[in-house]
Order: sequence, then C-alpha cells, then structure tokens
Amino acid sequence: MDLMRAALFSEHGGPEVIRISEVPVPSPGPGEVRIRVGATSLNHLDLWIRRGLPTPIPMPHIGGSDIAGQVDAMGPGVEGVSEGTRVVVDPSLDWAWYEGARSGEDLPSPRFRVLGEHTQGGLAEYTVVPVVNLMQIPEGASYDEAAAAGLVFVTAWRGLITRGKLRPGERVLITGGSGGVATAAVQIAAYSGAEVFAVTSGEENVRRLLDLGAHVVVDRERGPLGELLREATGKRRVDLVLDSVGEVVWGDLIKTLDVGGRLVTYGATTGASASTDLRHVFWKQLSILGSTMGSATEYREVMELVFAGELRPVIDRVFTLDETAEAHRLLEEGSVFGKLVVRPGD
Repeated sequence: MDLMRAALFSEHGGPEVIRISEVPVPSPGPGEVRIRVGATSLNHLDLWIRRGLPTPIPMPHIGGSDIAGQVDAMGPGVEGVSEGTRVVVDPSLDWAWYEGARSGEDLPSPRFRVLGEHTQGGLAEYTVVPVVNLMQIPEGASYDEAAAAGLVFVTAWRGLITRGKLRPGERVLITGGSGGVATAAVQIAAYSGAEVFAVTSGEENVRRLLDLGAHVVVDRERGPLGELLREATGKRRVDLVLDSVGEVVWGDLIKTLDVGGRLVTYGATTGASASTDLRHVFWKQLSILGSTMGSATEYREVMELVFAGELRPVIDRVFTLDETAEAHRLLEEGSVFGKLVVRPGD
C-alpha cells in the first residue's frame, strides 16, 4: 500500500491537535482525479473545523479547501484532462441550482458541501477531487498564487457582485481588512469602479490596503468605530457593506449605510448574536443579505481575472507541511495579512 504524508487531526481542539502522519494514498473513483498537491492555502474555515463545527466531518480529518497541483491519476469515466495538467480546484461541491430556488437565482442546492470540510482536503501530498471542479492553471501562474486565490476571491466576488450588486461609482465599506476575503474584496471593488472604504487595525495594514486600491482606510485602533466611520464617510455614508466581523461592529455598520443601502454578511468572527435597531432598517429601507462561497460560474469568472493579472492574491507567508500547526496558530492570532500557503511537497 502506497503511503503519503498528511497534516491531520483526530480530535477537536487548538493547533496542537494537528499532527503529521502517514496515511494511504487515495484512489480516484468515477468522475474523480487524484491531485499531487503543489500548494494549499488556509482559511478561517480550517480553524472553525478544527475547533469543532456542528457539522459531521470525516475523521481523522485532513483540512485545506484551496488546492492547486498536478493531475496524477484519473478515475473511471474521466475525460477532457490528462496526467500532468496543472490545475486549481473549485472548493464548492454540488452547488448546482435546484427546484426549490427562486427562478433566476443561482442559489446553492441542499447538497452543497465544501472541499476540505465535508471531505478530506489538500493538506497532504495527494488528494482526490471531482474532475468537474478543475480549472487549468495557465503558464506563468504559480501553485501558491492559484491556491491562495480560490475560496477568498469567489466569496468576495459573490458577496460584492452577485449578492451586493455593486455598481460603478457606488461607495462600499469592507470590514476585516487584513483577511483573505477582504484583501480580495478591496481589489474587486476597485476594479468595479467603486469608491472603496475599508476597516483594519494598525498603520502598516492601512498602507497595505491603500496599495491594494482602497480609497479610504479606517484604523479601528484610533477610537470608537462608529465615530471613525462617520468621520470617514460623511453625510453620504455608503451604499454597500461587506462584513465578516459580525456582532461587535454590526450596529455601527447598520448606521453607516445610506438610504437604500445593502449589508452583505459572509461571516461572524466576533460572534453571531448581532443586535439590529429595526428603525434604521425600515426608515432607510435597507437590505440585509447573506452570502457564502460561490457557484462554478462565479469561480471561473473571478479566477480568470486573477490569471489575467487584473486581481492578485495577497500571500503573507509560505509554510511546509510540517509547519501546518504553526500556520494555524498564526492565523488564529489574527496577525496575518492576506493568505497563508502550505506546500505539502516541500
């Protein structure tokens, strides 16, 4: 039996539960391919899964939803791809539209799952994925860049463009500015012709977000967030908010929206029990929308822009497989700007 090295955990807990073990190399089934992993990037989803989401996952569990590498083997019935092809993997599984969705809306089906959460992921030397989730990496693009882009860029694209319906000239506020989705969202919003406001902490992160295309960056270390937002946005306020922070900032974000504004939430890193003053919602006729991940079409749209050089993933640093627990620890500390990448083959 062929064995491979993988970063996995057998119980929930802190970064210390992650260990490097030898496990059998997986075999691709019908409609699947095996990938020799070149790079996998971490997301906050990896932290939540490790801590223990109320979702059944395979145990021992190999995390990692963002995977880039080389096709190594093909299962029965696989066509249109050959061994050695360099690919990146769409992390959304079974997204396809279903009959219960409203006509014209591309909503995830009840079967929707996430690679590396509901299945084994890419923090290993090899992994198995559906062939329909592959996108070829063009010459000149690295595994690191491809792996760092996928989940965060499709999440930001759907939140801003599909759900938020961002239009040129509108004002958009993006919270959690140092995170992977936020660094993607700032670029997408600027590319779309919006006036971009962002919230982060620290002078260095302010500078980095300005370099990515933000027009105004609020440093939340300088005072109460509500006051800082009023000062930054003025009487006009903003048309759209893209938020992942949740509970701690929710009330301030509602107040920051202009009449007819939209708030798109895709996360709740500070807590899920947000309090809303409904008078702001009905008086200003606000819309509150949920968003997560994205469809295959959205994934390919935004990844084509990444591969064309119009957008670029921000990589904080790169780790070996043996350093996976340390990468988890750093991401958990909140000291990361952009994405952390693990190279299982190093």
